[in-house]
Amino acid sequence: MGESPDAAIERKGIVLEYFRRLDRGDDLLELFADDARVFYPKWGIATGHEEIGEMFGDVGGIVSSMSHDYETFNYVIDGDIVVVEGTSTGETAAGTEWRPDGTPGGGRWCDVFEVRDGEIQRLFIYLDPDYAGTDTEQYPWL
Repeated sequence: MGESPDAAIERKGIVLEYFRRLDRGDDLLELFADDARVFYPKWGIATGHEEIGEMFGDVGGIVSSMSHDYETFNYVIDGDIVVVEGTSTGETAAGTEWRPDGTPGGGRWCDVFEVRDGEIQRLFIYLDPDYAGTDTEQYPWL
């Protein structure tokens, strides 16, 4: 017997609220379970509200503004798992803008959420954390 469509809609709503709060700079932690885990590239895995808050604080230090393109999100929902592929625009703290136009740097990402009991249990973020596209020395094609 499958899960009700309402449960999938609820999970999708929690994920969308996460992105809206992220863009506004609002509190995210209340969306997460007390023992949630979040992975961010080049940071590692944060466990629990204190570490997750520290991780978002660190990442927020390199970004001055961000806006996700909600209307173009691609969702895959399977039980507790919600995978979201999308794009964002924004500006780094150093003043460099990024956009999802195919140039190196930020703009395209994919996040994998596990949402259970109305809370985010796990969020693994997959993107290039070099939003400005300045890390060119390591990659001969840039």
